[in-house]
Amino acid sequence: MPIIQALDRALRILDLFDEQTRELKITEISSRMQLHKSTVHSLLRTLQMHGYIAQDEQSGKYRLGMALVEKGQQLLRGMDLREVARPHLEALAEAKGQTTHLVILDGAEGVYIDKVEGTRAAIRYSRIGRRVPLHSSAVGKVLAAYLGTPQLQQLLEGYNYAVRTTHTIDSEAAFLRELEQVRADGVGYDREENEPGVRCAAAPIFNHNGRVAAAMSISTMVAHVGDEELTELVQLLKQETAAISRKLGHREEFL
Repeated sequence: MPIIQALDRALRILDLFDEQTRELKITEISSRMQLHKSTVHSLLRTLQMHGYIAQDEQSGKYRLGMALVEKGQQLLRGMDLREVARPHLEALAEAKGQTTHLVILDGAEGVYIDKVEGTRAAIRYSRIGRRVPLHSSAVGKVLAAYLGTPQLQQLLEGYNYAVRTTHTIDSEAAFLRELEQVRADGVGYDREENEPGVRCAAAPIFNHNGRVAAAMSISTMVAHVGDEELTELVQLLKQETAAISRKLGHREEFL
């Protein structure tokens, strides 16, 4: 398929700007593009007219324009988290036959906003709209682990560490130690802490601002899934959450 040369060149000019290169002189752009200065000037004028390039009046250097911010915000507003995550929930559930969940933070609890039932799944207690505690669920630990310190402190004021099984975390000190481990591993676990016989793993989904938008989990029965298979599931889980994060505009340098 033929390409439009002028459009290709204009887009390549926009690609010259990144975190390390915020401003460029026209001579620098001309050199990097290997184009005559007059050609580059025409392309820049066109981009500037539409707001995709701006020029500093004093230095004469060029930088990206506000039109890109406006278009980017429109794209992000129209990007539904459930819609983006759904194929990845399905892929993980299909790969190993286990149930997968998508959970967001609401107050001091997690809320299931989507789930895919696995063919091997023996767990039926979860449902969309159900709330889960932070301290005893894999998704809750992930959602809490990446909060800023002031937000986490506020969330934990008066938090009830309800004991659900003999494995449940029952104090703030223990919970904070667990959150440190979640951040170190990039994954949170529910080791029969919420339901006897049920073991879950969860990983964070980051948005374009580098904040956690949701947690994705996979639930297993201890009797059916051993440690080795769980390790395999966690690797697949991390792959899927990383893919979702990229689709939401996340870049790893935010971490």
